[in-house]
Amino acid sequence: MIRIPFNKPFFTGKETDYIRESVASGKISGDGLFTKKCHQFFEGRYGFKKALLTTSCTDALEMTAILCDIKPGDEVIAPSFTFVSTVNAFVLRGARVVFADSEATTPNMDVAAIETLVTPRTKVIVPVHYAGVACDMDGILHLARKHNLRVVEDAAQAVDSFYKGKPLGSLGCMATFSFHETKNVIAGEGGMFVANDDALVNRAEIVREKGTNRSAFFRGEVDKYRWVDIGSSFLPSEIIAAFLYAQLEHLDEIQSKRRKLWDHYRQGLEILETKGILQLPRLPDYATNNGHMFYVVCRDLEQRDKLIAHLRSRGILAVFHYQSLHKSPFYEQRHDGRELPNSDRYTDCLLRLPLYYELSDADVGMIVDSVLSFFGQH
Repeated sequence: MIRIPFNKPFFTGKETDYIRESVASGKISGDGLFTKKCHQFFEGRYGFKKALLTTSCTDALEMTAILCDIKPGDEVIAPSFTFVSTVNAFVLRGARVVFADSEATTPNMDVAAIETLVTPRTKVIVPVHYAGVACDMDGILHLARKHNLRVVEDAAQAVDSFYKGKPLGSLGCMATFSFHETKNVIAGEGGMFVANDDALVNRAEIVREKGTNRSAFFRGEVDKYRWVDIGSSFLPSEIIAAFLYAQLEHLDEIQSKRRKLWDHYRQGLEILETKGILQLPRLPDYATNNGHMFYVVCRDLEQRDKLIAHLRSRGILAVFHYQSLHKSPFYEQRHDGRELPNSDRYTDCLLRLPLYYELSDADVGMIVDSVLSFFGQH
């Protein structure tokens, strides 16, 4: 029987109060009071030029692909070790994905290898801040300026995380976030699009509103709203926004607890890295830790499977993560054939340990002891 699940959604206690308030207001479709509160929170706290809630991070990514004017034959550089939404958004517009390998020390894309992937057809680089830890953004932004490319940050896991003091999501021309129930702050489902370029703001509103200038109409800027561009229905309901705002009010408390649990894991398992038994998460000097995820990297697939079974026998649910997209059934024949050994290593060897707000120090201690016992270190 599982006593410690991999994830457990945290509720602050105000979510249902705010949902009732939104229902009582008579407006539960998008862009009501709580949506505006969420937008103001992110724009005020992190300096994003424009934040727009969406029904998912996937939808936010699809907005970026439209706003980048992706057309059939265009190329997009992205990591292979990521969730399918990162690249599917661009494939839907006809792009060819050119996959980059991960770093040896982190699952983030290897910036040193990106320039060799740039061709005259390249339009966008999509860095994914894995586990909320920043990619080497100076290197990526330098390449983007050199080759006149756009940078779209997939910051799905990176709320309240920073690169050299700058919030993740503020460095690319656009960024996306997730509020799925596995994230630090949640709305069940839900996401957010961020524009950091003034030239993108008006069109982003239009794309999000089914290709109409409806937002401008409600601000009194036009006398009627019309179909002026392509787009889709990317707005979440006010009920989702109400739930999310209750979470945002407790962001500092949530982050503090998650980072404390992360540190407990690190301290308890450090001996395994010191002895060369496991690889633990690495935090580059330029990055901060938002406590989103704690993982270990095993020696091989067999060892990882045995560790999963060992933890499950003790009532602990630990799970692996992404499968290399360049070897996926859908894209393998479209891939250019390059080997991406680090992506494959994380696919086979990375294991995520439980990390959620209500996890206790005693729970983490038990998980640490169980991992140590598997390796004969306890």
